[in-house]
Amino acid sequence: MTLQDKTAVVTGAAHGIGEALARRLAACGAGRVVLVDIDSEGVSRVAEEVGGLARVVDVCAPEQVACLIGEIQTEFGAIDYCFSNAGVAVGGGLETEVEDWCRAWEVNALAHVHLARLVIPGMASRGEGRFVITASAAGLVSNVTAGPYAVAKASAVAFAEWLAINYGDSGVKVSCLCPQGVDTRMLEADDPLMAFLRKGALSPDQVVDAVFRGLEANQFLILPHHEVADYFRRKAGDYDRWLEGMRRFRRSLSTRRDDHETIRNENVKG
Repeated sequence: MTLQDKTAVVTGAAHGIGEALARRLAACGAGRVVLVDIDSEGVSRVAEEVGGLARVVDVCAPEQVACLIGEIQTEFGAIDYCFSNAGVAVGGGLETEVEDWCRAWEVNALAHVHLARLVIPGMASRGEGRFVITASAAGLVSNVTAGPYAVAKASAVAFAEWLAINYGDSGVKVSCLCPQGVDTRMLEADDPLMAFLRKGALSPDQVVDAVFRGLEANQFLILPHHEVADYFRRKAGDYDRWLEGMRRFRRSLSTRRDDHETIRNENVKG
């Protein structure tokens, strides 16, 4: 990867994987790093520390994204690297309010579309460029406690596949990042699944290590947690067996949750 004199855009750059991406890009000599987030204080802090440019944008608002991309292209020209990384955790299932399902869809899926519509055509016309979507292992193998999140992330994976199929011949390199547990604010919830994921969690820097290795190798699917590839193969090899295994896993989490609630109630009483 040649980053000198290149322009890179990172959404969701105030924290977690996005912050780590922005720091790595700057450290590797990217000419311009544009950090995008709805968190004005957080994104300004990181941008100042890495010598990048902070932009406060709601990635779910097409008009704001259009203004952002127009500004970058006017000031710097082509966008060479685009990391569509912003995401949000939305748990629950059928009981979850429709507004929350829509929020999961808008941030974790449709935001990638808003960005790609404005960035991919330019990359294709030049015959070069990299577009990286941060999805999740949940997009490949579901999430038993977070229906809205799993569905939206699966859509993100499907969209990345579609982009790779339709623009790969035009020189656009598309990658899809699907980490499992990452040591960010998303894992802080007091929940049995989060406790399970924390055991094998990687740091954001370790995830970015995997991203850069994947980009160097021109990989589409970037899996920082190697076990996710095994899960994915099992799913493809015997879908029904995989579904039964996921049901067993869900039941085990329910048991852990009940035990956790009992212990917590006893501690409160004590």
